[in-house]
Amino acid sequence: MASWWGADRGFVGATAIGLVLAVSGVAGGAQAASSHQYTGLSLSGDGKRLVAVEADKDEGAGSAGHGTVVVRGTDGAVALTLDPCAACRYAGPAWSPDNKVLAFVGTSGGQAILYLAEGGTVRPLTAVQGLASTPRWSPDGTEIALLVTENAKKEAGATHAGARQVGEQGEGDDVQRIAIVTVASGAVRLVSPDKTYVYDYDWMPDGKGFVATAAEGNGDNNWWIASLRAFGRDGSARIIASPQTQVAFPRVSPDGKTVAFIGGLMSDFGSFGGDVYTVPVKGGVPKDVTAGYAGTLTSLAWRGNRLVAGVTLGGETGSAVVDPAKGTVMEIETAPATRTAGDGRMALDRAGIHAAWVAEGFDFGPRIEYGRLGDLAAITHDNDGLAPLVTVTSLSWKNDGMTVQGWLVTPRTPVANDAKRPMVVNIHGGPSAAHTPRFVWGDIIAAFAKAGYAVFLPNPRGSFGQGEAFTRANIRDFGGGDLRDIMAGIDAAEAQAPIDDNRLMIFGRSYGGFMSMWAITQTQRFKAAAIGAGLSDWYSYYGQNGIDRWMIPFFGKSAYEDPEIYDRLSPIRYIRNVKTPTLLHVGERDIETPVMQTREYWHALRAMGVETSFIVYADEGHVMQKAENIEDLNRRIIAWFDRHIGGAGTAGGAQH
Repeated sequence: MASWWGADRGFVGATAIGLVLAVSGVAGGAQAASSHQYTGLSLSGDGKRLVAVEADKDEGAGSAGHGTVVVRGTDGAVALTLDPCAACRYAGPAWSPDNKVLAFVGTSGGQAILYLAEGGTVRPLTAVQGLASTPRWSPDGTEIALLVTENAKKEAGATHAGARQVGEQGEGDDVQRIAIVTVASGAVRLVSPDKTYVYDYDWMPDGKGFVATAAEGNGDNNWWIASLRAFGRDGSARIIASPQTQVAFPRVSPDGKTVAFIGGLMSDFGSFGGDVYTVPVKGGVPKDVTAGYAGTLTSLAWRGNRLVAGVTLGGETGSAVVDPAKGTVMEIETAPATRTAGDGRMALDRAGIHAAWVAEGFDFGPRIEYGRLGDLAAITHDNDGLAPLVTVTSLSWKNDGMTVQGWLVTPRTPVANDAKRPMVVNIHGGPSAAHTPRFVWGDIIAAFAKAGYAVFLPNPRGSFGQGEAFTRANIRDFGGGDLRDIMAGIDAAEAQAPIDDNRLMIFGRSYGGFMSMWAITQTQRFKAAAIGAGLSDWYSYYGQNGIDRWMIPFFGKSAYEDPEIYDRLSPIRYIRNVKTPTLLHVGERDIETPVMQTREYWHALRAMGVETSFIVYADEGHVMQKAENIEDLNRRIIAWFDRHIGGAGTAGGAQH
């Protein structure tokens, strides 16, 4: 299940919510009303220019406002700002092979426009009724490929609000296809099959076709069974390999002979991680070339005969180089920060010498960093005025023979009379994901900190960051070993800092929502719970949600083939154990975790006499977007927690 954060900001797979009430301070004690966001970062092939979509994100907003396409030099200075469509949302800036022309997509009112910019001149090349994304230039620069969904009924991806479920069901699914646009004329031609949904793709070096990850049927649901395909310009298609893992980042070697990809146990499209596999383009059995590596590889790009990869180690992120011939992972650089770019975790020049990414950490806001691979430094300073709100410690503890990592986030405001702090345990979504550092500003963690709460962000078994064996360790064991890891982590946090065990709270959404629902059936340690988009009954959920395919790798079989495991791991079966006051919420059009799952849990709590409250937010999907709904929800969460723990008792705490 997907993370709570929207695409433009958030913990990797973490559960969190935008906030209006609590903010980080800026230098001089004033409060900042917005933070500057960078998305879609791309580096020109000659390594001399960068481009990103830049926008200011207001507090409480689900996403940033209208952005502009900004070109910068490698010193961070703005060279050019492009904004040809005042109503458009821009994405996917991509440099031509000769570094002279920039392509990007603008979307508004159900239409996607492919723009070309050369110098300060911008022109629309073509338009699509529906969605278009991921523009990539052909090797010779005469064409641009796109992923196109004609007459789309909804935004691509299961985290977006679902289309209304009326009329004949199971018909008319959106189909995302590869299209080729001729630069000279703007002519558009769809080249992948009309019943096949394409998730990601790469040009063949000779320009004669593509490799891609693709599946037939519903695009939201079938990514978990997608295979590696080859598509020709003439509409031909064949399967290169059908791995047993989920597949991401298909990338063709410069000689056109080998496809590399990330393969692993993944619970969400967009939250990619695993080992690096290679397979001949002509077909064959994929080979895991990083088997046993004690980290998670998260993106790929060929440079010569080596692969430059994004990496998550523990809760840190960074870069690494993979030699597929030797099976080695080397030149590893990580830091307590989250790094992102337009195509994977970093943008690279053509030689793979220079790189850039957007970085942020608990103690600094988003910024572009650039330099030689492995030695990047900040070149933008738009958010330097945002002062840190919290102090953070990386924790490591042992449980069941495993080493587990997490983050303890504590407010910088002093504790009154040296009292112990209450603590919120925030369980991330996924489960194949990780809490990695993000600047604490305008989100639910900022709200918790402003209220005087410490926050514990555990990465239990099932998370990314410690290799595939660790990620796979919760298969058929949801709420078992991972909950034991979390409870042991709470003990570690209490040993590290003055935490009041009598004022523990639990918070989570998506998989974190399931874990929170489950946890309060297993322990009375939490004095209050706030749960969003949770799952109360795995068996009924299998038939209710729009992405049941994700469950097979984790449960082994469908709910109809092996109902016992689905039933045994369902929180609703243990509802009579719950005593914890519980606040529940969900989006009305959430197809990942449908409303009825939360309604069932709320109904059971009421029947059992447990104090509870339940809110359904109109027209919201799995990731809430409307500022007024986010503000309302966060007010409710803080008020709920304060009421049930008696307040945080911090000096100078926030007013509610």
